[in-house]
Amino acid sequence: MLEKYDIILASNSPRRKELLGGLGVNFRVQTISGLDESYPETLQAGEIPLYLAKKKSSAYEQIMAANTMIITADTIVWHNNRVLGKPKSREQAIEMIRSLAGDNHKVFTGVCVKTKDREASFFCESSVKFAALTQAEIEYYVDNYKPFDKAGAYGIQEWIGYVGVESMVGSFYNIMGLPVHQLYAVLKSFE
Repeated sequence: MLEKYDIILASNSPRRKELLGGLGVNFRVQTISGLDESYPETLQAGEIPLYLAKKKSSAYEQIMAANTMIITADTIVWHNNRVLGKPKSREQAIEMIRSLAGDNHKVFTGVCVKTKDREASFFCESSVKFAALTQAEIEYYVDNYKPFDKAGAYGIQEWIGYVGVESMVGSFYNIMGLPVHQLYAVLKSFE
């Protein structure tokens, strides 16, 4: 479907690699280290990862050839009107999960697909309800799964998702970090 493009997934996330690969798309991974991931404080919820996905894609403009397609994404957890990004320490991961336990939160992923001639971007929203978790359960998860590369300090596809997620509304794959159903529709529009 997209054979005319050299598709670059601009992400080191193993989950995004797995999910994009599941679409049967030929792609390669290329990242630029040290990208600025700051955003205006006035942005809220889904606006944040959408802004960051677009910002990341613009960093690749200088390496784009005529047939290059860049896919960038960013995921955040939104809880009590604030962003829970990637935890910087064990303690911060434990605190993030403790704040989510027994409560609802939203997961937003922003995606940008860009070629020399065209850009399409969107964000996806999913809601998650976590069960109450004990301190021992939270520490077990953090110590055994080390979720330091995950927004909100958890991966729904891991142990914590099995025991902690009571319900969800929206895309499971969005919560993993790439809303493939929406991405597929956008990729088809580039044919």
